[in-house]
Parts: sequence; structure tokens; C-alpha cells
Amino acid sequence: MSISSHLDDPLDVGLSWVNRFATLGDDFYAQLSPTPLPAPYWVGHSTSAAQAWGLDPQWLQSDDALQAFTGNRSFAGGLSLASVYSGHQFGQWAGQLGDGRAILLGETPGWEVQLKGAGLTPFSRMGDGRAVLRSSIREFLGSEAMHGLGIPTSRALCVTGSDAPVRREEIETAAVVTRLAPSFIRFGHFEHFCHHGHHDQLKRLADFVIDTHYPACRDDTRWGGNPYVSLLAAVTERTAQMVAQWQAVGFCHGVMNTDNMSILGLTIDYGPFQFMDAYDPGHICNHSDHQGRYAFYKQPNVAYWNLFCLGQALMPLIAEQEQAIAALETFKAIYPLAFAQRMAAKLGFAELQEAHRPLIEDILKLLAADKVDFTIFWRRLSHWAREQRADDASVRDLFLDRVGFDAWLLSYSELLAHIPRGLAADLMLKTNPRYVLRNHLGEEAIQAAKRKDFTVVADLLKVLERPFDEHEEHAAWADFPPDWAGSIAISCSS
Repeated sequence: MSISSHLDDPLDVGLSWVNRFATLGDDFYAQLSPTPLPAPYWVGHSTSAAQAWGLDPQWLQSDDALQAFTGNRSFAGGLSLASVYSGHQFGQWAGQLGDGRAILLGETPGWEVQLKGAGLTPFSRMGDGRAVLRSSIREFLGSEAMHGLGIPTSRALCVTGSDAPVRREEIETAAVVTRLAPSFIRFGHFEHFCHHGHHDQLKRLADFVIDTHYPACRDDTRWGGNPYVSLLAAVTERTAQMVAQWQAVGFCHGVMNTDNMSILGLTIDYGPFQFMDAYDPGHICNHSDHQGRYAFYKQPNVAYWNLFCLGQALMPLIAEQEQAIAALETFKAIYPLAFAQRMAAKLGFAELQEAHRPLIEDILKLLAADKVDFTIFWRRLSHWAREQRADDASVRDLFLDRVGFDAWLLSYSELLAHIPRGLAADLMLKTNPRYVLRNHLGEEAIQAAKRKDFTVVADLLKVLERPFDEHEEHAAWADFPPDWAGSIAISCSS
């Protein structure tokens, strides 16, 4: 297959590039160009992400855009590079990592633009720098699904494919995802410079993040005026809030390594992830996670552990250990409160009260005991709250323990009686999605795409962008998963 590459003929599409990360210096990245792919084709694109970036959605469907977002053509004003970072993987120090297959095309006001699967970089280690079609579709749909749910996340602008072969467990085909985020800086960037004793670079990075993304840290007096403690506290708060939102929708991040943790509290790196079907606190979505480190119920503790690693990396700048610990300890108050507030909203209560806490704990125990479908339960309960008919068995029939559920429903009804029925139901229907990106839905889109049928990707994207709407024409996607869904294996191979 021949490769048409015009990297020396950059496109000018009216974007203003600022490339601030590149000003940090050569210690932070390697400048390079993507490796072109032959005969690219469109797999999917997000009009919503294009509009958020300020890109003309019509242009996004052009051949110039196809070439640019496959890595075959550059943008005028962009500056492509791969950044270096280190990190802890599955709890073990992994040393230097870096963007092994992600290449930053540059930064425009508000957004960094990155190609994932764009070829080898100096940090590819033993990898090939490529991504495959199946994982690229999952990342594309997963990113936009999380955005539709209102959860902080990187965005996915588009996916392009190529029939160029890529070897994983078997031969697959290549694909490239274009990702957008205000920043792709990770906890691992800070760990890298601390580990190597490069404290000047560490300070330069911290100052850059504070001045660019956390300017209020300069004026925060809570920590004796130390902006680096304030930064740690701010990242801790954002991370706690994000994970609370994950838990409330049954989202499992399969690889919560420190190099996959955003300094901005965004969900990034959609590798082996899953929205749970049956509620199981011990669920492990990543088949490569043999020890269950990233099981669903462990996610809050892992987030705290990762923040502790970030705190250690910032210690050369913080100096006072007590201050760092105090900043990290805020997680233990912020997370449980944020989670409880999210769960209260799922029950129709706009404000959390102490009486709601046992109600939340009890329903989660019932859901876990009977392995009830998490998304379907909350959506059916939302509709039940509007009518509250005694003969409505739509929710009750989800449980084997009918006696236990009836007792819970009675307690719930007594509290719900103090709220106008319509208000509670409206809040619930805006909080409990009808649609999430279940594994089997992603698999259906992938299998169709392998046949060069990209309509499932497009239709699924439209539904996931508005997951609280009914979308009756796609009602089957809100139903119980088929039996074969349980055999889908997702792993770190992508």
C-alpha cells in the first residue's frame, strides 16, 4: 500500500496555535512528526467536539481533515511532539514511560490536540506506536459518552482507519483517534522529574500548570501561601469529584496507573474500561488486572494512592510534609460527600440529608446481593418516582429479595413524600441515564466497522451524546445485555 504524505505542506484552517507546553524546553518532550498511514478512511467524527474546539464541522468531513487527523498532513502553526513522563503501573514503579504512540499536534486556545496511534516516538519502548480499530472506537465512543454524562473527560474529535496491519494477539488494522483536552499533563510528568532529581524542571512544570490552569493557587492562603501545596489540594479535590461521578454511574477505569491520571481531574486514556451491567462492587473490567487492583470498589482508594504519589513528587517544592499530608487528607472528606450527593440526586433529592445515607447504603447492598443491572434499575426507579403506583412491578421484578426491596421502597417512599413528585422524578431522569456505553454495544459497533459499516458508530454516538433522552428508535440499546456480553474480554492490548 502506498502512503500519501504531505507533512511538508501544512494546512491552514484558521486555527490560532499557541503551543505553550513546547515553551517548557527540550527536557519535556521530543519534537517529531507522525508516521503516515496508507489509504485512510473515516470511522467516525464528533460534531459536538468540533464545535467545542472551534473547528468547522463541515471541514471535519473533508479529505484534508482525513489526512491531517491520520497523521499524513500537518497544521500550519502546530508543533508536533511527544512528551516524557514516568509513573507507577499496577502499584509498581515503572520508570520512564512517555507518549509511546500519542503525538501532540499542538495547542490552540483552550485545547491541546493529540493523535493516538500516530506512530513510533522515542518513548515507544517495545511498542509499535500504533493503535488498532477496536480500541480506537472504544476510546472515541467512551470519551464522548462520558462527556454526555457530564463527567470531566478528554474529548474525542474523530477516528480514522487504515487497512495497514498491526500485530496484537492477532493481526488487526490500524486506526488513529484525535483527542482534545485542555492539557494532557499527568501525575507521571511530575514523578518523572522528581525521580531523576531534576528539581528545576519540576518547578518549571508546576509553575506552568499553576499559571495556566490553577491561577487561584497563587492567592490561596490556606497553606501558608505555598502555591504547590495549594496545587496538590486542588488536584485532590478535582480527582475526588471525578471518581465520585465514576462510581455513581458504574464506570470502571481499568488502568488507574499514575501515568493515566490527569493533573486536571479529567478521565483520560480509555483503554480497558467498562460501564457495569450487573452491579458488582468487586467487578474487574480489565482482564490484564490479574490481582484486581483496579476493581470497581477500589477506585476511590486507588485515586487517593495515586494522589499520594503526586504529593511525593511535589515534595521538593512543598518541603513541609505535614502540609502535603493535610492537602491529601481533604480527599477523605471530599470524596464520600461528593459520592453521597450524587447518589442522593439519583434518588431524587436535590440536597443531601443524613436520612438519605442509610437509604443509599441499603439499596447498594440490595443491588449487589442480587446482581441487579445498575443502569436499568436507576432508570426504572426514575419512572416509578413519577407515578408511584403500588401495582408497578417494573422495579420490584429486578430483585430476587422482594421482601428486602419492599422494605427499602417503603422507607424511600416515606422520604420521597416530602418532595413534589414531579420535581423528584425530573431530577432523577436528568441524573440516571437511559443509555451508557455497555461493552456489547461497543462490540457491535466494532464488528460493523470491521465490515466497513460505520453507521453503528455514528448512531451510537448520537445516542451517547444525549444519554438521558429516550431515543425510542434505539430502545433496544437500553435493554439488558445479551448473554454473550459476559464473554467479552477487554485488556491492556490495544
